[in-house]
Amino acid sequence: MTETEARAKVLDLLEDVSGDPSVRDHLDDDLFELGFLDSMAAIELLVGLEDELGVSIAPTAVERSEMNIANKIVAQVVKRL
Repeated sequence: MTETEARAKVLDLLEDVSGDPSVRDHLDDDLFELGFLDSMAAIELLVGLEDELGVSIAPTAVERSEMNIANKIVAQVVKRL
């Protein structure tokens, strides 16, 4: 899977868990501060990443500051592919 494909899947998952397509307009913004993610949505995202991409990221494996911005989430996924 290419980085472009991974990015598209991550953004699809973020849209699904947030329920808001405008999450795609905030690739460098804190998704928790903007209300796109909360603790439950973050867990849903991690489950989705494992189900859809085979990438396992334990909630305790990374700091929230490494998973609060769409581009940072993509980077974490790409690093684990």
